[in-house]
Amino acid sequence: MFNPLSLIARLYNWFSEGISAKAKIIIAVIGLVIMAGMGFTAYKINDYFEHDPNACMTCHVHDGANKRWQVSEHKTIGCHDCHHASKKEQMVQMYRFAFLGVKSVSPRHGEILVAWKVCYQCHWEKNPKAPTAKNISHSRLHARHYYMEQIECIKCHGYNIHQFTAEPRFCVRCHEGREVHGAGMEGLACLNCHTDRTVDLKPGRAKCLYCHGGEKVRKELIAGGTLDVTHYQPDENTIRRAIKIDVPEDAPMQFYCYECHKPHKTARPNWGNCMTCHKNVINVGKHSMHIQGMNMQCKDCHRPHSWRVSAAQAKKDCVKCHEYRDPKLFLGA
Repeated sequence: MFNPLSLIARLYNWFSEGISAKAKIIIAVIGLVIMAGMGFTAYKINDYFEHDPNACMTCHVHDGANKRWQVSEHKTIGCHDCHHASKKEQMVQMYRFAFLGVKSVSPRHGEILVAWKVCYQCHWEKNPKAPTAKNISHSRLHARHYYMEQIECIKCHGYNIHQFTAEPRFCVRCHEGREVHGAGMEGLACLNCHTDRTVDLKPGRAKCLYCHGGEKVRKELIAGGTLDVTHYQPDENTIRRAIKIDVPEDAPMQFYCYECHKPHKTARPNWGNCMTCHKNVINVGKHSMHIQGMNMQCKDCHRPHSWRVSAAQAKKDCVKCHEYRDPKLFLGA
């Protein structure tokens, strides 16, 4: 009957007494070389399956996700830097591929494959593995959606597998009924208007002037480096077609553009709405005569964005109906 302990004892005695010291050294060196080779081979195999995307492509070769990854912003990042799997899970996947013939990945149907904590490691904290990763720690857009609403990153940045930059009008998937209605604005990306620069993410005046203003405003916004200008800039044709406006720094009305313009309803203001705020203006000066008596609209005298009626404007417009009178006297009795 075979006795392994007896065999080990005989080998030990042979190694101790049956061979010379020189032979022992040679055998020991060969053994160490073999062990080192096996360890190195094991390390390389593990490193290959852990860090080389080619290992994943063995099974994902027919997967469209692989093709999209190769042209994505994360093409220099290994699969397992984001997709973490235990050794047991990896062995199960290898078994299914090698012995069961499973060569495709089943749809996940909304399953969170990459948790926010993984994205956080590069995009919130400094990570030497990703020195060029965009830091979103100062982004109000992300603070609102992630911290306040607790929306997983992949819900927006992975709705289509490995398409990390959200589509221009992706927001309307959740913000239903928030399409844009206005001449030339229907196709704009949501972040062409909404911005990281304001607390409530609504368009500030400067953001509207990106298209409706001059080159100076655009340069200032781009220099600010917020996500809405680094990822979503209107094309030159859109900027060129946009009506250019002049908003004097001393204009009496300093509120945001969206107070009058309602792009989610109609971009063009209803000038009758001026009375919503200026309720008592009808009783001031000659307003009653012009609005009620002559059926005039506010914008007939008050030019949008500058508002104040100047002497030069009065000499041009007011004299169409009557002789020139100083606009300063308008508010008198």
